[in-house]
This record gives sequence, structure tokens and C-alpha cells, in this order.
Amino acid sequence: MKVVIVGKGLMLANLIIGALDAGAEIVGVLRYETTVCNKVKLFFRDLFNPAYEYTLIRQLHLKNLNFKSVNSDAFRNFLIKNNVDIVFVGTWREKISRETFIIPTIGTINIHPSLLPKYRGPNPYLQTILNGEEFSGVTLHLVDENYDTGSILFQEKVPIKFEDTSKELRERTVVVARSLVTKFLNNLNNNIITPIPQIEEKSSYYKNISGNEKMLDFYNQTSVEIYRTVKALHPFLPCYITHNNRFFVVNPYKLEIIDDVYTENKPNDIVDKSVKNKSLTIICKDKKAVKFSGLRLYKLKWLTRLYIKYKV
Repeated sequence: MKVVIVGKGLMLANLIIGALDAGAEIVGVLRYETTVCNKVKLFFRDLFNPAYEYTLIRQLHLKNLNFKSVNSDAFRNFLIKNNVDIVFVGTWREKISRETFIIPTIGTINIHPSLLPKYRGPNPYLQTILNGEEFSGVTLHLVDENYDTGSILFQEKVPIKFEDTSKELRERTVVVARSLVTKFLNNLNNNIITPIPQIEEKSSYYKNISGNEKMLDFYNQTSVEIYRTVKALHPFLPCYITHNNRFFVVNPYKLEIIDDVYTENKPNDIVDKSVKNKSLTIICKDKKAVKFSGLRLYKLKWLTRLYIKYKV
């Protein structure tokens, strides 16, 4: 089985390992960075601070492809010349054109980190946590003319823990993706796999976040919504608390919801603070409080304790 893998980060690395676990021949790997980064900058980054997936490609002596787009004639010619059976896609910025995705003899297969047709879009890790889902998942589906709409080949659930950030959810999800790729390739040799069309009535799509979510809003968000926002945005964006025109950067691993109900206080009231723990406890819309520890003043780490002690 001749395979080409295109993708980014941990997902790309795990798809490589999953394909090798099934005994596939990887004839080339196209990294996301190759299509967006300046060649000179990427060269020096790969030389002095290589990403894990690039190190893996080098260690396994895989062909590191150097095309600027999956829709380029050069990439298509590479697929044709090497008689590629499958292109696996894992975290990719481009919409893949029909002229490209029909070339592999078996198909072009996207690995999407949700239980499609729910949570189509660029960042299901963040959105599933933000919306309080108990499960996310991994879906292998055929690529078609639209984003994340192709027929489903394999799916598996991934539990979401209450304390998960997007970082932890992603780390567990890519491991499941690896095993599903192996399972899919092994099943191609032994079983008939029937693609199942997605049910549009059950679909949902979430676009990229706007950036407004970075500033926590205690007047309009409940304690649970505040907690989920902080957890969901890590590691993509930091969250901030504002006080007296100062910005505190929130530590996503040092916050907790206080069970007490503060009926006498208003949202955004600070009901407790600790200089030692660099913590503030703040009332939310639902009259419950969230305790934020390990805070730091934006760009002024060394002033944080003094500010909490004398200014808050």
C-alpha cells in the first residue's frame, strides 16, 4: 500500500506511525509548514529547533516533500508518478480540489478530530470543551468538494474530562487517530469497508474563534462558562482578567470553581486574594466564584505579587 501523508504537528506524527504500524509504504510526507513558511526561515528552524514530526521524518528516512500546495501540478504529478493508493490528511489549511483528491487509486482520506457530522470546522478540540461535551472523537472520512462532509469510513469516541484543556484532549485524540489509521489499513486487506454518508440534519459547523474569548467576562459568563473558556483556549490563546486597567494572564491549570453561592456580591467582585499564591477569587454571573491561582501581570511578572497586595 503506497501512502502519502499531509498534515501538521502531533496529528501528522501519529498518522505516520499508524501507517507504518500497518506495514504501509510511505512514499512522501508534506508538512503544513512547507506550504506557509518562508523557505529560509523554515530551513533554520528545522536545523536549530526542529519540531517533533520533522525529527520523526528524518529518523525514519522518509521523503520530506517540498510542494507549496496540495493543489499544485507538482504535487499531483508526484502522486501520479508514484501510483499512490491513499493520501491521508491530518490538520490542513487548504481546501483540497477534486483534481487532487481523485488521483489516489483508493482515495484521499481526512482524519478529523470529532464525531462527524458534529463539530465540522478547524478546531473541534476547543469547541467540544467550550460546549461542555462529554465525548469528542476521531473520524476517518473520504475527502469531497466541501470541508468535513465526505462519507465516513471509521469512527471512535474520545472521552473529555472536566479538567481537560484542548492540549490534553488533542494528545489523547491523536493517539486514537494513529490506531484508527492502522485499523483501517489492515481492514483494507481483509474486509469490505462501506463508506457511510453523513446525515446533514445532524451536522454542526464551528468556525475559528474570534479572539474576543480571550478576555473573561464575569458579568455575562457563569462560573462553568468561565472555566470552560480558559480550558478550551489553552494552548491556542491565553485568557486575561482585567482590573484597574491592568491585565492578568490566567494559568489554565490553576483555577477552580468555588461551590459557595455569594448572594450579596455582584459579578466581577473580588471576594478573596492571596499574595503568596498570586490568586484572585472572582464572582461570576451565576453568583458563584472562580479562584484563579498562579496569575501574572501581562509583561510584568515580577510585579504581580506587589500589585495583588497593594492594588487589588
